[in-house]
Amino acid sequence: MNRKTIYLLLSAILIGLAIGIAFLFGWNRLAGVQISELPDGITSDPEIAGVSAFAPEKGAMAPLFTLESISGDQITLEELQGKVVLLNFWATWCGPCRLEMPTFQTRHEQISDKLEIVAIDFDEPKEDVQAFADELGLTFTILLDPGGNVQNLYRIRGYPTSIFLDESGVVKIVHIGIMAESQLDGYLLELGVID
Repeated sequence: MNRKTIYLLLSAILIGLAIGIAFLFGWNRLAGVQISELPDGITSDPEIAGVSAFAPEKGAMAPLFTLESISGDQITLEELQGKVVLLNFWATWCGPCRLEMPTFQTRHEQISDKLEIVAIDFDEPKEDVQAFADELGLTFTILLDPGGNVQNLYRIRGYPTSIFLDESGVVKIVHIGIMAESQLDGYLLELGVID
């Protein structure tokens, strides 16, 4: 092989690797949008797309689950009904997840009587998740998802992904990617949590 062929081959491999990593970790151009905002050519319908749909659909009942919190309590989704619930799927290694956590903590301190924030960590040791929570001063509910079973149940494909449920457990909003404070407040206003 000549030098030009080797460079082209290496370039193709590196580009393929970069695309694979971006897909795997959810760093895509869809970050920060609701599923309803996707362009017409993009679909989450598995029959049309030929792949598994991602995230529960708006208007569907959220799949029930029971997970252990970092404090050792067993938490079921059913027991959280009665308040608006924000399910945030994340991981300690996720940079965008780290950036949005302080905003969640602030809202938790301000309106925990109306909003239940539940952060569901993806398959990491309890000690690592606890250290992350301690470092950022997080006091809202943080659940452990060993094996990623709940993440699979919710068809999570990238981090962070946030799902808002109404008081009855119905999916109202799905947000993929980092959530800015203004976006969070817009959703909370839409759901009647804040005025």
